[in-house]
Amino acid sequence: MNATDNSGMFFNEALFGLAIVAFMLLVIIEKRKPYRHFPQNIFKESFVTNTTAFLVNNIILMVLRASSLFLVAQEFASYGLLSDLANGPVKWLLAFAFFDLAIYLWHVASHKYEYLWRFHKVHHSDKGFNVTTGFRFHIFDLFLEIIYKCTFVIIFGVDAYLVLSIEIVELFFILFHHANIRVPNEAMISQVFITPSLHRTHHSTLRAEHDSNYGIVFSCWDRLFGTRKELVPEHIGLDLIEAENFIQLFSLAFITELKIRTLFSWIPKGKK
Repeated sequence: MNATDNSGMFFNEALFGLAIVAFMLLVIIEKRKPYRHFPQNIFKESFVTNTTAFLVNNIILMVLRASSLFLVAQEFASYGLLSDLANGPVKWLLAFAFFDLAIYLWHVASHKYEYLWRFHKVHHSDKGFNVTTGFRFHIFDLFLEIIYKCTFVIIFGVDAYLVLSIEIVELFFILFHHANIRVPNEAMISQVFITPSLHRTHHSTLRAEHDSNYGIVFSCWDRLFGTRKELVPEHIGLDLIEAENFIQLFSLAFITELKIRTLFSWIPKGKK
């Protein structure tokens, strides 16, 4: 391992450490000055279920050695559209912007296509919007996203440590925009970055409202593609979908809203 690799590892470890510190700070701020007050039972179920999902999902990924994104980046860094650019600010900014756009497009697809939505809706099933909601994902959703990101890495040819850095920065923003907090000057900040107010709309119960604000870091993609909405949702979560623990959370992917509505249609309706 050369000096560049050592410095890259140190930089990414420092970034990851900052993300952990940010998570703890956001949890404390949420507790002391929440933007929205959720019932204690909803908050508790949300917090426990989401952190359990995070731990179990990461254990599964480690056991299956699903570190393919980093390995693919190591293998294909010398290929792809950006491979000829020297490492420096221009390449880093281009790689980050393209990566963020790619995740925006994946996020849109996860809402538009039923097969992807069946896994992604697990994330939207949280009735209590808080920083741990950023951990609430179905393991199959994570697997599919890893495959998609690997495709991006092959097409653009990005250095492995740069990919890891981007992933950690994205994690920080995911934690930030799921936080149940008030952000000073948020209207101004949201012109550039996705903020809690924008992402709170994305977790609205109404489909017409939660099919919006798909960005992860930059808010320009939603403005560019006409998917930006600025409003305060009345309710958070999904009407027909609930999960009070990790087992229920995992099972949600195999119970579609269409099936639930079909079951409801079989129940005789009383006379008005």
